[in-house]
Amino acid sequence: MTGCEEMLAEPATYRNALTLGSTLLEYRLDSVLGAGGFGMTYLAWDVNLEKHVAIKEYLPGELAVRALDGSIVPVNTESEYNYKWGLERFVQEARTLAKFKHPNIVRVNRYFEVNGTSYMVMDYEDGNSLHQMLVKATLEEGALLQMLRPLLDGLRAVHHTGFLHRDIKPSNIFIRGDGNAVLIDFGSARQAAGGPTKTLTSVLTPGFAPLEQYSGDGHQGPWTDIYAMGGVLYRVFSGENPPDAVSRLRNDPVPAKLAALRGHVSGASLQAVQWALVLDEKSRPQNVDEWR
Repeated sequence: MTGCEEMLAEPATYRNALTLGSTLLEYRLDSVLGAGGFGMTYLAWDVNLEKHVAIKEYLPGELAVRALDGSIVPVNTESEYNYKWGLERFVQEARTLAKFKHPNIVRVNRYFEVNGTSYMVMDYEDGNSLHQMLVKATLEEGALLQMLRPLLDGLRAVHHTGFLHRDIKPSNIFIRGDGNAVLIDFGSARQAAGGPTKTLTSVLTPGFAPLEQYSGDGHQGPWTDIYAMGGVLYRVFSGENPPDAVSRLRNDPVPAKLAALRGHVSGASLQAVQWALVLDEKSRPQNVDEWR
């Protein structure tokens, strides 16, 4: 299981990646599964257990670079502070996820520190992200709801620990070969990697992020993830990404867009999306059970 946006091995060359064929502890790096602004994920072979795993490396490209010896080095003194601050959140994310044994939450089996950074070792499974599926075909409402409802159970379990995902979107919902869905790439380290001196607008996903994520002192909670889940449903039903939350303050096309879907999507589903995408977080469902 990977924590990055794409699950399938890609033929592209990743210049900042570790040398393929090299080893990290008992893991041989076979390929790069995906890379984002805050990390890189490898397909690796566990030589002891003789099975594939996915390894996520903390590597925020704006804060650090890879040295010739493979280690990660902050680009300057200010970046070093932010880099270490984000690294602590990455480790916190790994520890939190390692406590979950839920079929719809990415499973972290261990983490370790080497090369001046940290790594999460996760289960690897074949499949596609919801984003990849939507590029190829549309999903019927019934199939979508059957796929996503179990995610709410996982999200509920996460929220009960006081932890938030903070970056739910189609590319972070992975669909296994058997059709079961799992949440990947939790955004705790993603947000923290920006550091306290960096605005959050550069580390969130427009359309799926509610207003409270645009402010450093925004009141975030389970309702924040529910907004993003509403955005996922909006994307599937409408075929378009949700409009950016800030732009909706001036001109909000969401009600009209959802109204146009009547007759194609059930009223209950449209009502759920409308409620989840309310701009005022206090008027949104406050927890998964309320929304469900």
